[in-house]
Order: sequence, then C-alpha cells, then structure tokens
Amino acid sequence: MNALYTGHVAHMRPGKHRLRYPVFMLTLDLDDVPSKLKHFKHNQRAFFALYDRDHGAQRDAALKPQIEAKLREAGIAWDSGRVVLLTMPRLFNYVFNPLSVYFCYRRDGTVAALVHEVSNTFGESHFYVLPPRMEAGGAITQSCAKDFFVSPFLEGGLRYEFSVTPPGERVAVAMIVKRGDDVALTASFAGERRELNDAQLVRAWLNNPLMTFKVIAGIHWEAALMMVKGVRYLGRRGQTPAQPQAPKTKAAA
Repeated sequence: MNALYTGHVAHMRPGKHRLRYPVFMLTLDLDDVPSKLKHFKHNQRAFFALYDRDHGAQRDAALKPQIEAKLREAGIAWDSGRVVLLTMPRLFNYVFNPLSVYFCYRRDGTVAALVHEVSNTFGESHFYVLPPRMEAGGAITQSCAKDFFVSPFLEGGLRYEFSVTPPGERVAVAMIVKRGDDVALTASFAGERRELNDAQLVRAWLNNPLMTFKVIAGIHWEAALMMVKGVRYLGRRGQTPAQPQAPKTKAAA
C-alpha cells in the first residue's frame, strides 16, 4: 500500500471563488513505512520525510497506536489490521497538511473506518473518526458535523460530507461543506498511483519543486483574493452557528 499519487487539489465556493493546484501525496502503511529509500526517511531528516510528530498528538510517538486508541474511543470494532496514511510528506523539512486520511483496514482487507485529520494554520488539529458507508464501485461516503475551526470564511453549524475512493490505481478524497441543503465549499484531491521509489519521488519533485511551501503560501494568497472578491471574513470569533447544529456522528477529539 506504500505508493505515490500525483494529481490536483481543487476548491470551489459556488459563485465566489475556485482554485486548482498540482500536488502529490503518499500512502504509507504504518506497519511498513519504507526504510531503504535514499530520498525518503521516517523520523529522519531527508529530502522527503514522514515525521510522526507532524500528525496525531504532535509528539514523537508511533502513529498506529494513536489511531487505534481513537477507534476504541469512537466505539469502532477493529482487529488491528493495517492503517494506511494518505498525506503529503515533508519536503526540505517542511510540510503543512490541511487534511490527512488514515484508512483503517481489518485483517480481511475490508475498511473498518476512516480517520480524517484536519489541521488549521494555528497549529491545531482535530480527528473525525467515521465508519464507512460502502457505495457501488467501492467508493466510501461519510458525514459528520463540522466542530473544529479551519477557515475564517466559514461560520459554525456546518456539516462535512465525504466521498472517498480508497487507494488503488487512483485515490480520491472529496469533502463537501454543507450549509443546510446548500454547498458552502467543496475541496478535493484526486491522484494517479505511481510506485514509491527514489526515481518517482525525484520526478514528482521536479514537476512541483516547492509544493509544501506553495500549500501554505497558497492558503494565504487565496484568502487575500477572496477578501478582494468580497467573500465575508468572519474570523475566529465568527464561528457562531448560523443554524441549529445537526446531531454529530461520533468523533474522537
């Protein structure tokens, strides 16, 4: 399940603003993170790297036991199968992941849950631990209340609807932010699979040499563009729900 996926991130606020950027992400089996690559390391400085402290409790502790604990807290039955993390790696020792997804598989290969790790630019993160609803064709749909501050352009009282294609020849994660029956925002990543090796990593870097820096710069640039376009800036204090909040799907904080 270790692989590299090249594709695009897209955001759209209906009638207001849209963006599309090339990115690449990795899927990493937390029981079998590659250890023999020259350009990728786990918890070691390298051209590309995965550091456990960039995720979870943001400390030097193995990620799989942290995810297992969140599944228990959420009451999701799991038999300690594989956990595969979809995320951007550190590049030049820097990364910011607005969304990382943990695919929690049972030993028979079925999906027990997805754990969506949402991060904001204030150094905070939140976990939505959700059981899957399997759709025709293998897609997974999920929904939950949005109860974590991410954007100063979104009020509280909203909902997330996820549609996910698990890692295979391609992977896709789409998140729709709903305001009642209306769509406030859609955000997605879709990528095609490449073998995770040094040559493919270098090729991905050559096509997108400053990716991780462009992610954080792009967030602030797009925020400035939205303000110019007149999209209402609410700030962190503007997170008062605009409507009664729907019952929450159980989530681990």
